[in-house]
Amino acid sequence: MTGRVSFVGAGPGAADLITVRGAKRIAEADVVLWAPSVVEAECVREHARPDAELVDFSRVAEADVVEVYRRASAGKLKVVRLLAGDPALWGGLRDQQDACQRLGLETDVVPGVSQVSAAAASVGRELTTSDIAQSLLLAGPETVEHIEEFAAHGTTMAISASGARTGLLVERLRAGGYADDTPVVVAYKVSLPDETVAQTTLGELEACVKEHKLYRTTLFLVGKVLAQPASRRRSPVVEGDDPVRRARPSKWSKRASRPVPKSSEAEPPVAKSSSVAAWSAVHDWQETARTKRSAQVKPKAEPVGEPVLELVTGVPDQVDVPVEPAPAEPAPKPKPVVAAAAKRKPATVQASTTPRKPTAARAKKNKRAN
Repeated sequence: MTGRVSFVGAGPGAADLITVRGAKRIAEADVVLWAPSVVEAECVREHARPDAELVDFSRVAEADVVEVYRRASAGKLKVVRLLAGDPALWGGLRDQQDACQRLGLETDVVPGVSQVSAAAASVGRELTTSDIAQSLLLAGPETVEHIEEFAAHGTTMAISASGARTGLLVERLRAGGYADDTPVVVAYKVSLPDETVAQTTLGELEACVKEHKLYRTTLFLVGKVLAQPASRRRSPVVEGDDPVRRARPSKWSKRASRPVPKSSEAEPPVAKSSSVAAWSAVHDWQETARTKRSAQVKPKAEPVGEPVLELVTGVPDQVDVPVEPAPAEPAPKPKPVVAAAAKRKPATVQASTTPRKPTAARAKKNKRAN
């Protein structure tokens, strides 16, 4: 067994937007690499083991992160590196995988909810529609100079760029053919408590960014699909001859409909949140993963007089500590047999029906006369 590094997409930031598989990887991890500035602390606190090592990789050098990978290779540890959004989008996944493979570590990738999806959901828009735009173009922070070439397609764009370069971004989008009335959605720390989501147009984009003081990496959604939808009248639903089918109750639905427990009178009541059902549904296997990693492996019985070694797992450095054998107990005294024999019932003898074979007459020994 070798060490393993899991690159987990933590979602856009909210604790209840992480996938179930991602939460399971955190519960199994010995070391969790994460950045509190882009991932909510509850996401780690809710799933990580109490004895897990937490490392803020935004405050340490890249050499320190590689050192964590090296320790994982030597000690066969399980490491989780949380990435904001989805690891496949602007996460630097390839360089990290190469570093782990050079150290002989196993790697796996757990997808997550992307920031693009979260930003579109926050304003209730669909990024691809059949009558306006059927494609989505993704542009990273290092492609602002080439936005003009991408904008020539006239489709929906999701651009991750620095807010300080908004003026250059607007200039390139105009040169590519976007009009000043093109709808734009500005999203920063979407789904987090201090999120900033604003709807504006291309002509007012620079003023909007300055108003909200967005100078770091920000997500810009550009396209006509982001315009306010016109109200449509829905056609009445006519029931047919087919019977109405009801959903069968599942484990998730039963947990979601379970009432939230109330706290004691001294404490304020527990507020019901959207993540209560998710935490309740994964609680069982979370506890299983935690106890499995911290369980003690007890050895077989050793002969009396020799030291017994207990191997404790769940910690990075395993140490064999000799344990003194317990003093031997005195042998129990034998119970009197006479008393037990007196209580026994006389044995029952059954006569055999098989005729006995004739035996030769034994010679009688006479005593010699003195």
